[in-house]
Amino acid sequence: MPRPTGRVLTLLELLQSGGTRTAAELADRLGVDGRTVRRYVDHLIDFDVPVESVRGRYGGYRLAPGYRLPPLMLSDDEALAVLLGLVAGRRAGAITAETASAKIRRVLPKHLARRLDTLLESLAFTDRPDEFAAPDAEVLLTLADAVHHRRPVSIRYTDRDGRRSERTLHPYGIVAHSGRWYVTGADPEIGEDRTFRLDRITDARTLPGSFQAPVSPDPAQRLLSGFATAEYRHEVTLRIHGTVEQIRAHLPVSVASLKECAPTADEDRAAERWLRVRLRAERLDWLPPLLASLDRPFVIERPDELRDLVVALAGRLASHARPA
Repeated sequence: MPRPTGRVLTLLELLQSGGTRTAAELADRLGVDGRTVRRYVDHLIDFDVPVESVRGRYGGYRLAPGYRLPPLMLSDDEALAVLLGLVAGRRAGAITAETASAKIRRVLPKHLARRLDTLLESLAFTDRPDEFAAPDAEVLLTLADAVHHRRPVSIRYTDRDGRRSERTLHPYGIVAHSGRWYVTGADPEIGEDRTFRLDRITDARTLPGSFQAPVSPDPAQRLLSGFATAEYRHEVTLRIHGTVEQIRAHLPVSVASLKECAPTADEDRAAERWLRVRLRAERLDWLPPLLASLDRPFVIERPDELRDLVVALAGRLASHARPA
């Protein structure tokens, strides 16, 4: 669910506190501009919330006198979408999202509140949330319950090539990464860790029995490590001279692994040194521009095809830079 949904709820919370709020004040509290505030107000009006526009020097927005939010009636999907949006807002620094989330949980039916609390305990984020789509509510809640109680699950999954299969999984955790939701765990049939996108799971069913989850690494780290070592068409090895921070700014943990090379005498006390970078990629055409943006010395160890692409890019840049 997009973060704006959480901000619309926060706007309603601010207006319910009483009085007239200026557009500038609301924009500052929500971290958006005035035009976006007007759009959020329109969203509330679409939901039959009577927001009044007050003109004049001290004008702004307020709720119609005597209005109170009616009892909250949400389906599982709606409650899930709202709470995920508030969780994203809370992690992004919206303090009011914390109180709004608590208020919503208090008025939910007890069975749904318990399931959603279990879900929130099972979630992990690899980065600062921005926008993400909420997956199927029943699938997500079933997986979260299985993570919490260490129960195996059977899932129906469609891979990126459209092949469908039914798999058994020992789920370790649910992770939000770059706008998508994933479940990480072990495949007991092959004895290896697996990661599945939740939007490709059409059904999840809890199975009898239990399993022992590993102490470490945590699910988010397992996801990132899995992305960095996944099987792709090309295996790339580079040596880049720089700091870990300089390289990680362009090649995060989910893309590449780093290892220090043996330092030279001049590098013993230097922050910058040669680091060996390994990654796997389905295509290589995105790497030459990225390496150019690093602005650091680098050596391509393999594959030769990447070296040819970098030379070709350098030739094009040099050609474009010549005077007409």
